[in-house]
Amino acid sequence: MSNLRIQSVHPPFNEPKLASAAIAALSRADAMGLLSRQVTSLDESAVQCLVHGMAAAGIGRTLLGNLHGQPCTDRARLPALLTQISDALDQSPAPTHEWRTLQDVLGLDLLADLLGISRSSARRYLSGSRNTPDAVAGRLHFLAYVVGDLAGAYNDIGVRRWFGRRRSRLDGKTPAEILADGWSPDDDGPRSVQELARALRFSPVT
Repeated sequence: MSNLRIQSVHPPFNEPKLASAAIAALSRADAMGLLSRQVTSLDESAVQCLVHGMAAAGIGRTLLGNLHGQPCTDRARLPALLTQISDALDQSPAPTHEWRTLQDVLGLDLLADLLGISRSSARRYLSGSRNTPDAVAGRLHFLAYVVGDLAGAYNDIGVRRWFGRRRSRLDGKTPAEILADGWSPDDDGPRSVQELARALRFSPVT
């Protein structure tokens, strides 16, 4: 799934604060399916890939205009701008892109179950023949981030199995059981699922 596989870092992104802000923004865009190519170097070309993906999804137009005029050598202002971009991505579900990305990893059946919708509805939303309702788009956006975190530790098969494994941190329930019909990303249960997935970015044994 992931198009973000950083293997080298180039100035000025070797500065920790700037590197952290850039990776956060790129990771969010990647989880949402907005990176159109493999990004293996943390450099100005990676930022331009981020810009193109966000522009295609219609996200952060004003911010992107600022980024176009912001040379990567301006180390003082760039971290704050990248943090604003991360925030814009957080608040901007992009179902057209996220449906395709998540269907490729999870398969339509599991994705529909996790979203609490019928398979026929999922097919219509995926094809674009019907607009994705806001509530479903919000859950889809949430799942994109969860799957994005899991992709750093598992392959696609492992990601799918993760949702069916019981977890002590979820009171013995599976993530799929927590994400029952009608859940909201702001509910305590889904937040616990998200925290569990996010921990995998830092500890492969979590």
